[in-house]
Amino acid sequence: MAGAVHGGIVREGVVRDSAVRESAVQGGASRRQPAREPAARTYARALPVVPVRARGLTIEGADGRRYLDCVSGAGTLALGHNHPVVLEAIRAVLDSGAPLHVMDLTTPVEDAFVTELLRTLPPGLAAHARVRFCGPTGTDPVATAVSLVRAATGRSRVIAVSDAPEPLPGDGGAERDRPAALLLEPVRSEAGVLPVADTLVRRLRSRTAGQGVPLVVDETETGVGRTGAYWAFEHSGVTPDVLILDKAVGGSLPLAAVVHRDDLDDSGDLSDPGGEGTVGVPAAAHTGATGAGAFRGNQLALAAGAATLAHVREQRLAEHAAALGDRMLTRLRALAGEFACVGDVRGRGLMAGVELVSPDGTAAELAAAVRRECLHRGLIVDVTGPRADVVRLLPPLIVTEEQMSAVLDRLFDAVRAVDRHRVGGPAALRGEHAPR
Repeated sequence: MAGAVHGGIVREGVVRDSAVRESAVQGGASRRQPAREPAARTYARALPVVPVRARGLTIEGADGRRYLDCVSGAGTLALGHNHPVVLEAIRAVLDSGAPLHVMDLTTPVEDAFVTELLRTLPPGLAAHARVRFCGPTGTDPVATAVSLVRAATGRSRVIAVSDAPEPLPGDGGAERDRPAALLLEPVRSEAGVLPVADTLVRRLRSRTAGQGVPLVVDETETGVGRTGAYWAFEHSGVTPDVLILDKAVGGSLPLAAVVHRDDLDDSGDLSDPGGEGTVGVPAAAHTGATGAGAFRGNQLALAAGAATLAHVREQRLAEHAAALGDRMLTRLRALAGEFACVGDVRGRGLMAGVELVSPDGTAAELAAAVRRECLHRGLIVDVTGPRADVVRLLPPLIVTEEQMSAVLDRLFDAVRAVDRHRVGGPAALRGEHAPR
């Protein structure tokens, strides 16, 4: 491939690189796009950055400013931007002349991905697992898993665990009253970074096993080391019947799959029998679609995914996420001791949520203001939760202790600035000053 490798990305030369930057800055890419794309571009509205270069935790904008990225592509970038092992895997496929897209036909690249994926799973699941590829969008693997359990059980109702501590009917209930599956997210990231207690997961696993109800665990947000274990369900010591995989498994490229026990339906195309519907599951997952899609099994994504899975395993990055994540959460909890506008701080591993609170109902405005102040300080964070009042941090697993200190310093400064200027004036301290 022509051109030199610099900073983890391929460049065609300094002249072309400079031209791209000049065009983006002087042409006003960020000013033109609002007239070309709908207002649904939520990230672009909240984060007016035009990225032109990235490596690891750092993004460089067209204006030359550098930012520490704690959004990580909504959790898709386990290894950060342009990690060398990912780039090498992608180049190898491109240089080999292999077809880039053959849906789910068996290829050496697909075989390597499945082999590595099974290596990361607990033996009790890996020994009896089947891997089903599907479309790469967020609802595709959920739709595939829902169709799978409905076909396997002959039942239609799927219950998603939310805040209800006991979502299943009592033991000994009639077969017809049992759901087709119980769907669980170990950490409900979009709900405001809400971890599900390990004790509840174990209790639900015991009850689903006793009633012949498949347990479906959705690792879209939590998989590949994010929470301090390779798969978040491992914290509780349970083994699911079905596993939903998305985001980080593609190594920064679109890829999704469903892993399931071999004694569940594996007959090929799945149909949805309909019925009572799905409680707490996105509507697109229970409309009859299987989520298969034309873009399942993309070869570049499979190669990037296999490289990512292997690197996380070989470099023990889940253990790194556990240790550094504990220190991150400890320091973040000091925010609640210093600022009255900070409520609960929660998370697991390198997945944290800082809840903003306000007696006058302006918590969402405070969270948005913290995000803006972070951006001014060169830190990119996200806002999540049903009321958009939780600042979320998802740094890549390769973040160093020094980088994490810089992230937290900038976040503390941002919260301090918002607290100083918010309605009502500065908050009284509720404890010792947060560490700097």
